[in-house]
Amino acid sequence: MTETTVAEVMAELTAIEDPKTREVNERHGDDHGVHLGKLRELAKRLKTQQALACQLWETDDTAARLLAILICRPKAFERDELDVMLREARTPKVHDWFVNYVVKKNPHSEELRLAWSADPDPVIASAGWALTTERVTKKPEGLDLAGLLDVIETKMKDAPDRLQWAMNHCLAQIGIEHAEQRARAIDIGERLEVLKDYPTPPNCTSPFAPIWITEMVRRQHDR
Repeated sequence: MTETTVAEVMAELTAIEDPKTREVNERHGDDHGVHLGKLRELAKRLKTQQALACQLWETDDTAARLLAILICRPKAFERDELDVMLREARTPKVHDWFVNYVVKKNPHSEELRLAWSADPDPVIASAGWALTTERVTKKPEGLDLAGLLDVIETKMKDAPDRLQWAMNHCLAQIGIEHAEQRARAIDIGERLEVLKDYPTPPNCTSPFAPIWITEMVRRQHDR
């Protein structure tokens, strides 16, 4: 792809930028004003273009990076490329989409899960925990669930926000998916009280682990 193609895409992103959307996004640490529905429409039109995706990522523009994530080939990236890109992902939305849409589909995801979980940077570690949560839910064989609960019990209370959120999600999924660990997961949540007072809109489930676990288990039984 030529630089003019990147320029054309950047021009289109500028054209669909909306100040009100930017204002809302900036409250969450995301410095872009492109409605995600319009971004997905643009990605659908562009289809998969790995070279263009890499060039858009290099712009360091948040909307361009989100678009890059949507049009890339997740399996095409090498392990070290993914590590560098995660560390370059400045905003929460880019970080989350990158982990969920790219890393989880890449053959190096397990190796990165282990490396990132032990990283001293809490934002990088949160990506490791997100990948661990994926395994807890979809491929728990070989995971030490009791050991994960030990770490959560010891470290979640004082963890920085992004890492704390990721660990709490893992705690909830252990409780939801693994009945033999459920009572302990709920007990840890009740004692640590992480996100207990998190403002939750009507008809949404609280992220407070004991409530989250109990509600999701109830729904599973009602199916």
